[in-house]
Amino acid sequence: MIVSAALEEGELPPPISAAAAKRFRIAGCAEIGLERGDGRTRLSHLYQHDPLRVLFPRAEPGEPLTAALVTTSGGLVAGDRLDISFAAGPGAEALLTTQAAEKVYRSTGADCTIALDLRIDSGARLEWLPQETILFDGARLRRRTAIDFAADGTVMAGEIVVFGRHAMGETVCRGLVRDAWELRRDGRLVWAEALHLEGALDDALADPAGFDGARAMATMVYAAADAPGRIGCARALLEAAGAEAAATCLDGVLIVRWLDRDAQRLRRNYGDFRAAFRAAVAGLPARLPRLWAV
Repeated sequence: MIVSAALEEGELPPPISAAAAKRFRIAGCAEIGLERGDGRTRLSHLYQHDPLRVLFPRAEPGEPLTAALVTTSGGLVAGDRLDISFAAGPGAEALLTTQAAEKVYRSTGADCTIALDLRIDSGARLEWLPQETILFDGARLRRRTAIDFAADGTVMAGEIVVFGRHAMGETVCRGLVRDAWELRRDGRLVWAEALHLEGALDDALADPAGFDGARAMATMVYAAADAPGRIGCARALLEAAGAEAAATCLDGVLIVRWLDRDAQRLRRNYGDFRAAFRAAVAGLPARLPRLWAV
């Protein structure tokens, strides 16, 4: 049933009640399972629930099986939740990306939640390469990325967070950002951390002891048996790019961080690094998924 009523010029429609807003919240889910068989990686399990969809674009020559996540709602608002789980069975190889940037809009109070669980079995290799998450003023986001990998498995995962669309003249002054990571090797916790910003975000973004004016940040982790030996390569690539970034290695997990006042420049530096680093450590083509160029 559609009910409409004429509004006087300049008059706003009545606010949505709290009960109605709760009914409008979304809870998307995507479960992807891959296995190795007959010399190739193939899909073994797929479950998807609106607004999440999983596409499998044709992989370019030299690339592993590629899966792309799509959020058909166009973004997240107060109380929305996305649950994403990905399991790469023994020997499976895959690249998981997103069709577009994820937008998190202003909230009236409730938090948006994104829970990502990645499992990489023995001999498996997974790249998690989503496009950026864009936070609008007043957005409230809680994201948890949990990765459990076998000692002889390989995972390269990362995230980009952008505070407002600066090309549109937008700034982020308030809200909540909690971005937590947990990495386990054979079930044992080897690295965990959480960024938590709440309230006056503009203060933390401007503070010299905080973001020092940066409006975008990125994190990449590389967990593999050879990770400690790759820190020299990572630092050389960062130095050549002249980016505001740094790399370290803790308990066999290589961690790289970027900060930048220009979100597009950070995206470019991050993408260039990922392309060059994957070529150096895995012999894969030094390029990003085609969706990144759309």
